[in-house]
Amino acid sequence: MLTTAPIRAYIPVSNLQRARRFYEQTVGLEPGEEYGGGVIYTCGGAEVFMYPTPNAGTSRASQAFWQVADVEREVAQLKARGVVFEEYDMPGLKTAWFKDSEGNIMAVSQRLR
Repeated sequence: MLTTAPIRAYIPVSNLQRARRFYEQTVGLEPGEEYGGGVIYTCGGAEVFMYPTPNAGTSRASQAFWQVADVEREVAQLKARGVVFEEYDMPGLKTAWFKDSEGNIMAVSQRLR
């Protein structure tokens, strides 16, 4: 059953070296296994696979989000590293979106209680 199988998110990129610099040096992710022309990153126990494709950055919806305990702290740290954000507050949720080096829309989110 799929409910017991791990799921892996994708980050499509048009320039793998540029995207790796962004995610590793700016965002601070640690690269893992490389295969299929891409690289795996582990975030909070889940994996994401970055892979090259000419379709990178074409989605107008968010690719993924990181669920964090303190969105303001995470955003401040990422801003200090050069990430540019658009911040939005919604009922019960505080989120901040940014585009990566490939035009993908990513988010940092905090559930408010």
